[in-house]
Amino acid sequence: MSRLFTPLTLREVTFRNRIFVSPMCQYSSQGGIPTDWHLVHLGSRAVGGAALVMVEATAVSPEGRISPDDSGIWSDSQADAFRRITAFIEKQGAVPGIQLAHAGRKASTRVPWHGGGPLLPEDGGWQTIGPSPVPFDEGSRVPREMSSDRLETVIARFSEATKRSLKAGFKVVEIHMAHGYLLHEFLSPLSNQRHDRFGGDFDGRVRFPLQVAETVRQEWPDHLPVFVRISATDWKEGGWDPEQSVRLARLLKERGVDLIDCSSGGLLPDVRVPSAPGYQTQFSASIRTEASVSTGTVGMITRPEQAEHILVTEQADAVLLAREMLRHPYWPLHAATTLGEEVPWPDQYARAKPAMP
Repeated sequence: MSRLFTPLTLREVTFRNRIFVSPMCQYSSQGGIPTDWHLVHLGSRAVGGAALVMVEATAVSPEGRISPDDSGIWSDSQADAFRRITAFIEKQGAVPGIQLAHAGRKASTRVPWHGGGPLLPEDGGWQTIGPSPVPFDEGSRVPREMSSDRLETVIARFSEATKRSLKAGFKVVEIHMAHGYLLHEFLSPLSNQRHDRFGGDFDGRVRFPLQVAETVRQEWPDHLPVFVRISATDWKEGGWDPEQSVRLARLLKERGVDLIDCSSGGLLPDVRVPSAPGYQTQFSASIRTEASVSTGTVGMITRPEQAEHILVTEQADAVLLAREMLRHPYWPLHAATTLGEEVPWPDQYARAKPAMP
């Protein structure tokens, strides 16, 4: 059997293969409530054979949304709306997952197809928060520096969101510590300029993200896995880097995190990222080896042979596909044919299943 189609078990959850759908913002919620778009979008990827179908960055509070049209999990009505989605995903043999997030200083923006950029107060924008009053770029609102009380409030919001995620039927929660959003902002010295116990050296900057991780793990059942997505580097000298990522991964593992989902960048608007196929596998490989924890890798993974190579060479334990899954929802089914693996197709689509070579 190919490595890509070898099941992976984390705690008591078994994923049917190593193909995970990366969380991707859809900007199509209403009041934070997922819609029919999410049912079809996420459900199609489960039908297509992925092992884990992850919901987009889902805000733990209203001010934690990237845009007003992001999904949320701060209310029971939102959790209720997710139930039919998670039930459908599971019925197709996939595992439903949710990424819990707070956008921090990158919140209150327009959706991409309306130009992106900061959302003004007169258009429904809101005051952003962050570790320090350092804006994302010149055009962004200056975030309000978080007080000790605000830090405790955000931790409580992650706790409540974790409980609601379980009630909503999710089997995996991922904590978003990447892409320049709130928890990443605490990690990086480029955005965290605090002089209290939550800033300064490495131990200070990781303190708040680790408290969030501890809270989520405490609230999440022992038999279900917790993931953390990180940006392994800011791609900027003096910023967060791969060495610190390994150190953080070790600390997260000690706190019961089961997989580190390795991405990069997002903190700064003006860095040059050397994007190319496999450009982020170096991070998942080093964290997997040096922190002795399971990892996932993401970024420009498009071909079955490429995904198989990543896993066979032990650069990661799973691959996360994003844009390729937007292009090809049934990528896993076709990847199995390419790699000579016999996997079941949905009964409704069986007549279209290609003959094995």
